[in-house]
Amino acid sequence: MQETERSGRATLEAVRELVGRLRANAQDAEDRRWLPEENIKLLEDAGVFRAPVPAKFGGLDLDVAQQVAIVEEVARGCGSTAWTVNAWMSSAGLVAAYPDRAQEEVYAGGSVRVSGGFTPTATLTPVEGGFTLDGTWRFNTGIRGADWNMVAAMVVHPDQEGESHDERYALVRASEFTVADDWHVSSAAGTGSSTSSVRGLFVPAHFVVDGAEIVEGTTGDRWNQGLRGRDYGLLPYVMVPSLAVYIGLAKQALELFQDRAPGRGIAYTGWTEQSEHPHVQIQVGTAANKITAAEGLRDRITGLMQDRADSGVAVTTAEKAAFRGQVGYGIQLAREAVEILYTLSGASVIQKSVPLQRVYRDTVGLALHGLMAPVTNLEVHGRVLLGLEPDTFFL
Repeated sequence: MQETERSGRATLEAVRELVGRLRANAQDAEDRRWLPEENIKLLEDAGVFRAPVPAKFGGLDLDVAQQVAIVEEVARGCGSTAWTVNAWMSSAGLVAAYPDRAQEEVYAGGSVRVSGGFTPTATLTPVEGGFTLDGTWRFNTGIRGADWNMVAAMVVHPDQEGESHDERYALVRASEFTVADDWHVSSAAGTGSSTSSVRGLFVPAHFVVDGAEIVEGTTGDRWNQGLRGRDYGLLPYVMVPSLAVYIGLAKQALELFQDRAPGRGIAYTGWTEQSEHPHVQIQVGTAANKITAAEGLRDRITGLMQDRADSGVAVTTAEKAAFRGQVGYGIQLAREAVEILYTLSGASVIQKSVPLQRVYRDTVGLALHGLMAPVTNLEVHGRVLLGLEPDTFFL
């Protein structure tokens, strides 16, 4: 584990040094509706895409807290890049839920980018040796630069009376998908989260895992076989690094506001230095503490996730509901911090030349994500606290 910690620190430092370059490229990412190749190469060279890969395949085998820290630093530079990196890293980590034969192929190079479509808007039809995959997935973040794509689909058994269904996750080379040019959005525009589709594609059985097992993190010996401490379950592993994007964006907003503050007055008033106004001081302090509070929730969740993974003790339903509520509230705090700083910035902030406007749009837009929306997550948490069933499969 000492080697893992050293690798994690080195990668984090390398990414931290890239923040300025990522920030400089953020407008280009938005204009292109996809990440600049320079961003991908810089992160590749820093070791980011080796982070979740098991050591036995040449990866860094970083734990969830280390991966979260990397995503957060990327978000200090560019929200679109961070959201895409988050998708690639967490999905790559989930490949360890697949049989060894699949892992050996996907992880062969030690560095890999895996995108994901986790809404089961597709079908898998059983055939000899595997399945035939047909379907379409919207909002497929990172598909344009991924090596593999992990997609949810429903298995159809037409020979059974009543036609039964069950959910599976198929792992397919990204090159097999048709990608639509339909990503025209006002938030996280650089993620290239286009619609992907595939028709009549054969998927070998070892590239398909049970949906309930991967969500629960109960895939048995297939999950990081021979390794300990990386069995996080799908939802926490997807949601917690996502929280890091919002926190990183909020930190970027605070830094951008601080950089603009010197010499800025308050229009149509006698205040020639905005930073000297008590209201501004109080609001900036409030924003900073919202970010710190979100960090505290992040650390609480990652700590418990790692403790359960290290001990091999399953996370309870109540704990999973709390994860969702705490992630949701952390996102709410980060969004509120960004909104405060944006509102304090005056009319000039709406200019495209002012990066804070893009940070604001990215944060507010990403907070609408169905799985990340604070109100949805707080509802799940509140239901369980009140003794009710969570009323969702997504735990």
